[in-house]
Amino acid sequence: MQTIRRDVDALCEGDMLHRVHGRIELSEEFLNTPFDQRAGTNLLGKRAIGESAASLIHDGATLFISIGSTPLSVAQALRRRKGLTVITNNLSAAMALSEEVSNRIMLPGGELRLPDRDILGDEVLDFFGSFRAEFAVFGAAGIADDGGLLEFHRAEVRATQRICENAQTSMLVVDGSKFGRSAPVLGGNIADIDKIIVDRPPATGFVPLMNKIKDRLLIATGEAT
Repeated sequence: MQTIRRDVDALCEGDMLHRVHGRIELSEEFLNTPFDQRAGTNLLGKRAIGESAASLIHDGATLFISIGSTPLSVAQALRRRKGLTVITNNLSAAMALSEEVSNRIMLPGGELRLPDRDILGDEVLDFFGSFRAEFAVFGAAGIADDGGLLEFHRAEVRATQRICENAQTSMLVVDGSKFGRSAPVLGGNIADIDKIIVDRPPATGFVPLMNKIKDRLLIATGEAT
């Protein structure tokens, strides 16, 4: 018992964990905002990102769509496309695209994570590994100043890595608030992504990073169709 208490004390010395009655918890800055709250923020920016991303995807395309509110905005913008093959663990995105009956929508098995309405786990990795697609559409919880793509769970990182490995074109869709936002799990790096679509340029501290990817960076205007 004393050893456990000392270990807990050591864990709580940093900023990531704190004590509450009977347990320890992640501090708020290391927890993601609830999905419905994220989906309701920066609606104009996310809509512009969705339209810009959708303009790069043609009728009949095959694509992965990952979890998150900004990939959902891409799915909503793709409602005008026909004959898509969509491989996704994002139930909200699947439902948005199910309105077009010419689409083919593939979903993995597993437990639905609530309230996010997505599916994660080893079954999802096996599922994604059995497909090849033209596009992989995904977001990120945060972007570090060195371009590191950050998430809150390792399962999210593994799923993103798998769809990028199996797609011809990787497409990161993030609004400007994600630049400089912290999250504990490091995935890939923005420099390795084929297309990066944002709603506005990030703060001046990210200018060197933006210069490195400027040939792959698209600032969404909301005018794409």
